Parts: sequence; C-alpha cells; structure tokens
Amino acid sequence: MGIVNSNKQVNLSQISCDGTVTVTLALTAAPDISSNPTDIVLVLDRSGSMAGMPLDNLKLGAKTFIDIIDEATDSSQDGNIGSGSRIGIVSFADDAQVNEPLITSVADLKAAVDSLTAGGSTNHAAAFSEAASLFEPPSGNAKVIVMFTDGKTTAGLPPAPVAAAARASGIIIYCIGLIGSDGIDVSVLNDWATDPDASHVAVTPDAADLEQLFADLAANISKPGATDIVIDELLSQDFVVENISAPSKGSVSSTGTRSLRWTIDELGVTGNEGASLSFTARHTGLTGGLKAVNQSVTYSDAEGNSVTFPSPSVDVSCGSSVTPEPCPVPVDLELDGCQDAVVVDLGDADLESLGRIVQLDVTIRNVCPNRRVALAVILTELDDSGNEYQRGMKAFTIPAHQFPTCRDVLVKCIKFVLPEDLNVSTGAPGSMCGTRNLRARFIAHNIDTDYRCCDVLITV
Repeated sequence: MGIVNSNKQVNLSQISCDGTVTVTLALTAAPDISSNPTDIVLVLDRSGSMAGMPLDNLKLGAKTFIDIIDEATDSSQDGNIGSGSRIGIVSFADDAQVNEPLITSVADLKAAVDSLTAGGSTNHAAAFSEAASLFEPPSGNAKVIVMFTDGKTTAGLPPAPVAAAARASGIIIYCIGLIGSDGIDVSVLNDWATDPDASHVAVTPDAADLEQLFADLAANISKPGATDIVIDELLSQDFVVENISAPSKGSVSSTGTRSLRWTIDELGVTGNEGASLSFTARHTGLTGGLKAVNQSVTYSDAEGNSVTFPSPSVDVSCGSSVTPEPCPVPVDLELDGCQDAVVVDLGDADLESLGRIVQLDVTIRNVCPNRRVALAVILTELDDSGNEYQRGMKAFTIPAHQFPTCRDVLVKCIKFVLPEDLNVSTGAPGSMCGTRNLRARFIAHNIDTDYRCCDVLITV
C-alpha cells in the first residue's frame, strides 16, 4: 500500500521575533496487499449523469481494478482474491445499496459491476455510510474505500462528516472523479479522501481515462511499503534550523542553515509502521506577520510513492510600533479629464525643512505592560577634529501598551532639520553635496513603576 499518510505540524501558532517553533514531520506506510490482508469496498456512482459511455468505462475500470488486486494477492489472476483480502461492491444514486458484500470471488464481483444501471440523483453520504457498514463486524484486515463519482451531491445529508467518521475509524479513503455534466469540486474530493491528496485523489474530464485511473489506484494499493526514502526539507528565508532531534526511524543530516535531509531505508515493509522527525526552527527575519515555516519539502522513494506534506504557518510578533510625530495633513485636489492645468489654493504651509532632514527610528526593548516611557534623543555633528556640535534634542512620552507580557516597542519617524549653513563636517558650509558626520544618543526610562510608599511606625 506504500505511504498511507503524511503530515507536518508546528507546536505553536504564535512566536515573537527571534523565537523558536518545533516542527514535526511524520509518515505512515503499510506493506503490500499479499502480506497485509486488506478489505476493499468499491463505491460506484450510478446516477443519471453516468448513462451511456461513462457507465461503460466505469465498469471496465472497476473490473480492471479487481483483476489487478486478484493478481497482487496471490501472484496470478486465478479468479480468487487471495491472502485473506476481500472486495465488496456498493453503488449509489438516490440512495445506496450493497451489490456484493466483502467476498473473494472475482466472477461474482464482476457480475455485480456489470449489473449496474444509471438513473437518479447523487447521494454521497448514503454511499459512505453503506460502504463503512461492510467492515462490520471488524476484522484484522486493513480497510479501504474507493469512492468513484462524476458529480456534486444532490441528495441526502452532507457527506463530509460521514467520510470524516469513516477515516477516524481507520478506513483509508481514495477518490476517483469524472468531470461529468453535473461538474465536480476537486476540493470536496480532497476533503473526503485520506491525506495526502496527491496519492489519494485522481480526477479526469475524459471517461476513456477511467480504466487507467482504476488500474493506477490498484497498483498503488498493492505497493510493498516504501524503501530508500529521501525527504529534503528547506525552510523559508525567515527561519533557520536548530536542534535536530534523532528521528524515530532512519537518519537525519543538516545540509545548510535552512535545510536538512531525512533518509529511511525501509518503512512499512512487513507491517503498518510510522516514523517521525522533530527539529527547532528559529525566526531570524526582520519582519513579523503570518510566516510560512517551510519553503519546500520534497519526497522520493524506490517505489515512486507520491507524497505531499502540509505547509504550516506561524504568526510572528515583532513588537509594538509608535509614531510620535504625525505626518502633515494632505489637501485633496481634483483635475478633470479635459483640463490641462489647475490652480488650487492649498492654504497655509508651515516652514519645516530649511535643510536636510534626518529621520531616526529606535526600538525600546522589553517594555512591560502599563508602563509609560520617557524617551530622549540627542543629535550632534562632528567636525574633522572630532569636536561635537549640538544639532537638536527631542523628548517624548511613549504611551503604555496593554499586551500581557513585556515586549519591544518601535518608535518611528523622529525627525531633525539640519540647515546646510551649520555644516561643520566637510569645511564647505552650504554645500548640499557635502558629507554630514552625525552622532545620535538615546536615553529611555520608565515613568511608571510599582513603587508604593508605606508608613512604618517604630515603638521603643
């Protein structure tokens, strides 16, 4: 059966800048059907839209599927499903019915397929429910449902909860879709099927392709686990790999600051088997927001299993942002489509910039909740001898934040005007092209504290 499940998850949904998150990769594989007896229920759509050639091709594909499983279980097409495996047939339209329970007779299974006729609407919930009931009473066999449909649900209850309950009970679900006259939503098939979608969902617009889709699926179900597995993980630009733990199976090596390689000789060859790998990813980016942890994960093995992993994200918080000096208020004006020019009185303008403008940003680290901060900035200019000349000082009250923990606060857009006739850096006052050598100092203190006076009375 090859790889039957793959997953990737992170242990936190939110971290701070420079924070870490634990990433876990997991795989599950099962052996081939001859050493891993499997009960398979073919669930076949016989609604009205399947009339004619689509139903003919469906029957051909289903019978090809039965032949491949017949041969895979005992190395020959002898008319009998061997090695303890069984196949059942369920068909559906307005409702669902069992055409054959779980049996081993290839002739009886094919006869049930050939007896199908098209007509009615599409009730997927009843189909999943009827198929799941064939696995009762439970046996030690693996359980598989192969759902084929050519359209959207038009009757019965919502099928997604029924499919989810089947998966939760240990049933592996594959979906084959034919884009028929009713259309088909591939995302719905992905939702019904077992992960990963790439190896559990197949869709075609051409009924002539159905035989090949059923044949490919039968070959996938009968694969002998997975061998020579290679997984290459590459983190996004915002993260680096740290603290790689030993995997539960196989070995792992670092291939770069953002990448690693996990190799497994064999998995699920003699029985259902899982493997996992965990490592720490540290945020090193300059910005916050919702960040994808990995850039890519590639998988390969000797059997050609198709495996995809989820791409989890984490919300990175890089602190609060304060802008103490507001930007000038803009004045709106309008130029009509046929006007070549417009004259507008924009009102008074304050004189702000007599020379160059220096804008400073600063991050105040570890500001705790409900604490205002007094911030001062002193700007000086250096001449060629290293002497300092005052160019400005500003003081601000930074408002308290209400976050539950201490955090960094970014103070933005602190502006100073540097008249060119005060230029002492190059000995060429008034030149707009002269280099200005400046020095900035920041002073920050808490204004609010938890200090409280208390009266002490001493009696002697």
